[in-house]
Parts: sequence; structure tokens; C-alpha cells
Amino acid sequence: MIPFTTLTSRAIPILRDNIDTDTIIPSREMKSTGRTGLADGLFAPWRYIEGRTPDPAFALNQPGYAGAQVIAGGANFGCGSSREHAVWALAEWGIRAVIAPGFAPIFAGNCLRNGLLTIALPAEAVAKLAGQQVAIDLHAQTVTCAGETWAFDIGDEAKAMLLEGLDAIDLTLKSLPQIESWTARDRAARPWVYLT
Repeated sequence: MIPFTTLTSRAIPILRDNIDTDTIIPSREMKSTGRTGLADGLFAPWRYIEGRTPDPAFALNQPGYAGAQVIAGGANFGCGSSREHAVWALAEWGIRAVIAPGFAPIFAGNCLRNGLLTIALPAEAVAKLAGQQVAIDLHAQTVTCAGETWAFDIGDEAKAMLLEGLDAIDLTLKSLPQIESWTARDRAARPWVYLT
């Protein structure tokens, strides 16, 4: 995964509460089991009118948000099913962070495991930064916009995973010397467990 340290981007405003994973990527848009080929289906119910005609009113279709890597969303972002494809679609589109008043826990976990940062801020703060240029500093755990700065919480393990670009397996492998040492001690103490 690509490490996340700092990011400056406009925050795409999608300030709707309870955006579920079926809206982020509808099941009809998932044509394979892989992580690619999903960006075209991202927010398909809102991005398109009459088939595949882009709706100019939807933020992702507006030229001012081309290349933006942050979404400013509503409360309970990513609710619904545990569909990891929703995170894959966001990542393939180029989204690196979502800022919202709150997230569905499974969605937030899927984001972490795929290198996307979820930042929970009060609704008033999210409303202020929506549509604006924001600067995210993961080391400092801050979001800055128009001269205001908000701090956000993130667990130490999650922060380390994002800063170093590690998935859960990579994080475990950082402890490989301790794992191998424990296994050697256990093999000596209980050899019958290791008989094949």
C-alpha cells in the first residue's frame, strides 16, 4: 500500500447522512471479484442519469473536483453491508481520505486495511471544509482548512499502518523475530505439538 503522511486536496462535498456501501458501489456495478474496474461504478446511482449520462449536479462530475482525493461526507458514512468493494472503488477513483462525523465500523476497518484514512470530525467542521482545500497531516493528526485546524483521533496501530503503508499481514510480519523466537521456545518445550 502507499504510505499516507500528508495530503492537500479539495474536499469533495457529499454531505448526506447514511451513505451506504450499495450507494458507494451498487452490486450491479461489481462485474468481477478483483479490486479494479470499479471506479466507473462509484456512486453510480447519484453520478448518472438516464443510463450512463453524467449528472452535472453531482460533485464527482464537476470539473472543480477533478483529481480531488478527499471526500467530506455525512454521518454514518459507509453503513449497510460489509462490502469491501466500496473501499476498492473509492481507492481506484483516487480517494485517499474521507472526513465525516462518523463511520460504520466495518467500513472504517476496510478503509484502514486498504490504505484509506477515515477522519471523524464534528458535523460543523465537516460542513466548513466541504468544497474547500484541506491539508491533512497524519503525523500531527490534524486537518487544516481556511486557517482553522481540527485534531482527530486515530489508534496507534492504525496510524502506524497508514504511515508505513502496511496491511494487517505486513504489520504482523514486523514482529517476525519475536514470533520465530516464541515458536522456537515452544517447539523445545512442547515438541509433540510440532510432529507431522
